[in-house]
Amino acid sequence: MRFLLITDTFPPDINGVARTLATLAAGLKQRGHEVEVVTTLEAGPDEAEDAIKRHTVMAMPLPGYPGLRMGFTTTWQMQSLYESFRPDALYVATETPLGIASIRAGNKMGIPMVSGFHTNFQTYLEDYSLPGLEGVAQGLLRSIHNQTARTLTPSADTAAMLERWGIHNVGVLGRGVDTALFDPARRSMALRETWGARDDTPVALYVGRVAAEKNLELLTCSFAKFREANPSAVCVVVGDGPKLKSLQSEHPEFHYAGSRTGEDLATHYASADVFIFPSITETFGNVVLEAMSSGLMTVAYDYAAPRLLIHTGQNGLLAAFDDETAFLTQCEKAANCWEDATQRQAAREAARHLGWQRVIEQFETELKSVIPPILAKDPA
Repeated sequence: MRFLLITDTFPPDINGVARTLATLAAGLKQRGHEVEVVTTLEAGPDEAEDAIKRHTVMAMPLPGYPGLRMGFTTTWQMQSLYESFRPDALYVATETPLGIASIRAGNKMGIPMVSGFHTNFQTYLEDYSLPGLEGVAQGLLRSIHNQTARTLTPSADTAAMLERWGIHNVGVLGRGVDTALFDPARRSMALRETWGARDDTPVALYVGRVAAEKNLELLTCSFAKFREANPSAVCVVVGDGPKLKSLQSEHPEFHYAGSRTGEDLATHYASADVFIFPSITETFGNVVLEAMSSGLMTVAYDYAAPRLLIHTGQNGLLAAFDDETAFLTQCEKAANCWEDATQRQAAREAARHLGWQRVIEQFETELKSVIPPILAKDPA
């Protein structure tokens, strides 16, 4: 079958949505389907020759966030692409002008569509100087997603939210992790030494965008609490974003590793001890899976992926959602039990059963489910 994925972000972008969509696209291709992607960025120089074929559209940086882009196209242009590729179904993973034009063209041509809700952009508005517009954004998102046959989102929490907004036929498509890549065996003493950490020095780690919506103020307070409880501790930030320079200026005591990918990223995870994740805006939180697969004790809020995976005192530490005092208390606990090998092995075991194959199979089933039986056919 032919599937077309439509998204503003795709590798070489470095973020959870881009990695997820690349994994899903590659998985569909491995299962015998013809897959192409419409996105905003050309392929990187290291992309394999047999990589997913992409069609790029015009784009502009998101206001206040130059590292991400918003795609632009027309209904006519998308219809022309559909006529050329003849997709059996579309997966529209963006609510920007690119996604809106893609859905409009799909409806005009009668092509079955599934949409994806990957990012809580409506909660970012206040962080990016647009307060008071969350209700307007919810109405727009409801209108967009209800034009597709089904909307997929990665957690039950987010699915319940979408249903409260009036979005119909919402499904949960979870996430997976490459447990061979994110493995405690990648721990590197040489890397720890560059951070000034000995074998008996606890390292607290953050991985993700360095941006306002990631609750950076609580992150810095959490690192401070961690070091207060264990003065020898080292704190490491992996990632890039619009707030990186200001964070570096305000907190030069942290180590900043920048963006990392592949084995390099996996080594950074495995070389730490505790993962601190204070965000309250996730639809899932792929980094939590990666940290747990790497054998780290995770401190996070009780929602999305952490709620699904973490059992406090057994394989990590949860705090009541958006309760900063409780979160800091858990960071203090983590600083005092970071060497708990039982909890860290249990974190690894919890992630071990969450490989990508089951997610890819469900994604394939979801796409096939919106195709009328008379049009369905076996993969080429």
